[in-house]
Amino acid sequence: MRRVVITGLGAITPIGLGKEEFWDSLIHGKSGIGPITRFNTDKFTTRIAAEVKNFNPENYIDKREARRMDKFAQYAVAAAKLAIEDGNISLDEVDKYKIGVILGTGIGGMETFEKEHSKLIEKGPGRVSPLFIPMMISNIGAGQVSMNLGLKGSSMTITTACASGTHAIGESFRIIRNGKLNMVLAGGAEAAITPISLAGFNSMKALSTRNEDFSRACRPFDKDRDGFIMGEGAGILVLEELNHALSRDATIYGEIVGYGSTSDAFHITQPDPDAIGAINSMKEAIEDANIQYESIGYINAHGTSTYFNDKLETLAIKKVFKNHAYNLNISSTKSMTGHLLGAAGGIEAIATVLALKTGIIPPTINYENPDDECDLDYTANKAVKKDIEYGLSNSLGFGGHNGSLLIKKYNG
Repeated sequence: MRRVVITGLGAITPIGLGKEEFWDSLIHGKSGIGPITRFNTDKFTTRIAAEVKNFNPENYIDKREARRMDKFAQYAVAAAKLAIEDGNISLDEVDKYKIGVILGTGIGGMETFEKEHSKLIEKGPGRVSPLFIPMMISNIGAGQVSMNLGLKGSSMTITTACASGTHAIGESFRIIRNGKLNMVLAGGAEAAITPISLAGFNSMKALSTRNEDFSRACRPFDKDRDGFIMGEGAGILVLEELNHALSRDATIYGEIVGYGSTSDAFHITQPDPDAIGAINSMKEAIEDANIQYESIGYINAHGTSTYFNDKLETLAIKKVFKNHAYNLNISSTKSMTGHLLGAAGGIEAIATVLALKTGIIPPTINYENPDDECDLDYTANKAVKKDIEYGLSNSLGFGGHNGSLLIKKYNG
């Protein structure tokens, strides 16, 4: 089986555009959470989110084309172009039939859906845009990336709620490893900060209501956590077969060496109380890589700042790693970015590989009051320097979908 390395990183996030701004914000504990600016939230219980700031789609996409895309697809194309640029890839010099696009999204074009539905109700069916369907459907993010870059390999979309981005990367890893493609743009994109999404999550009582203390609202693993914060954006990585990368003298950020994917088969929203799905996902990734559990030094946790997720992910880590769990550095970068839903796994894989490459572990901010059931080292409030060889990135989605990526520091 072929080796798969990471050679390009593209990030459109609430804490920065591009990998440099994103990473600098992470290691300095910058929060991207604030009052929602796109619609009136007076009647909502939660009035805060992690919006992408200063994003102009025309910096990445032709103006006319950008107007024919939902925001999630704009984010996908922008992040993909940043990843291609970061990977120093000349698309005229590679076989485009051997480059794929596999993206995750949890919801797809929700903003377009709401806008066109309002037209239907207020003005009648004749006023619904003929572009409604191709702008809204979940696969169009991957489709737009393929079309904008002319990539003719496998193009597909994975929708497994909050695990979508991680599963997209994991399945891309398998496809390259098995010899079908030389390169895949993999990750996730999401733009679901809309009235109906916010109302739905509020009705579930899944969101934090710390509206006046918004920068401290997302507090994974903290005893006083009261729900997650919606985020948006895209994280896309260039995955590439090792020899293909070496032949073009690519910069290699890290190597994907293991992938786990399991199901809780338990509940539509709550994780299995015994954490079996999360346990088996991490074990699968470690066994796939054929390494010792003690070789792992860092976990980028799913860490949503919800009661059950943080408690049960902690339990899963302890059951997998036993005593070594207390030697691990763990962080939830959602404390700064909010929860990007289907795109979370993309930006969190970027955070994991940069932690390995730079030797800096990003913090979990707002960790102030320890919880007896969350008693591991969550890298509280301040980044730490630590040379680590292997890191895990976990994603756990509604419907019981679990995904784990095992990434190795690349040493040549």
